[in-house]
Formats: sequence, C-alpha cells, structure tokens
Amino acid sequence: MSGIGAAVLVIALAATAAAAWWLRRSDGRLRSPGAEEADVSFFDRLGVRAGQADLTVVQFSTAFCGPCRATKARLQQLQASRPGLAVVQVDAESHLDEVRALDVRRTPTLFYLDREGRLIGRSSGAPGPAELTALVDAHVGARS
Repeated sequence: MSGIGAAVLVIALAATAAAAWWLRRSDGRLRSPGAEEADVSFFDRLGVRAGQADLTVVQFSTAFCGPCRATKARLQQLQASRPGLAVVQVDAESHLDEVRALDVRRTPTLFYLDREGRLIGRSSGAPGPAELTALVDAHVGARS
C-alpha cells in the first residue's frame, strides 16, 4: 500500500469512528424544538389530543425497527404507573406527509407535548430507559 493510500485509509477510519461516536452520543437525546416545529397542527391530523394528559408522547416508528419496539414497551410500562402520561404510536410509513413536515429522519423519533399541546421537545433514536423515565417523571411523576 502506498503512503497516500494508507493516509486515505486512516482518514476514512477516523471519520467513521467520529461519526459512530457522535451517533451513539446523540441517540435518544432530548432536544428543544426549533422554530419550524412550532406548528403542532400536524399532530392534530394524526389524532393526537394533547391536553388530556400532563405529557403526551408521540412515537414515530416503522414495522421492522427493533429500537422502536423496545421504546414502545418502555413507554407502556411508564404509562401503566403514570396516569398523566398519554402515548400515541404513529406508523411513519403510513404518514409520510407528517414525517416530512416534522423532519423525522430516523425511527424511533419521539415528540413530547405538554398539557397545553405545546411541543416541548423531541428525540431521535431510542432514548435510554433512565433518560426516558426521568423525562416522563419531570412532567408527570410516578403514582404513589
């Protein structure tokens, strides 16, 4: 292998490692909504009725997404012990207009709506169980 070929290989490996590190670090992290996400009418079209719970979590998933199934199961567990939590499951493949409008790039993507129906955050990728529980408890709290 020539010196140039070895340098290209090292750069490619470094770039791949950096991208993998960034994806692991950002996977499932809550982020505040951007200005373009202030319009929550997309959620109305999906049948989301925010305001009936302290926190409504809208999860965009696909049929073959393993992390989606794990996130759904965790949300069901949380919902069983937190009466102020509502969860809405959305099949991303059946709602492509909303996927594009809300900039859903991977699944699962979760949107968090407060009691007034305001978008308070979103996460892309499967959130860790502890982070998801902490987020839900910050808005709902566990049943005694």
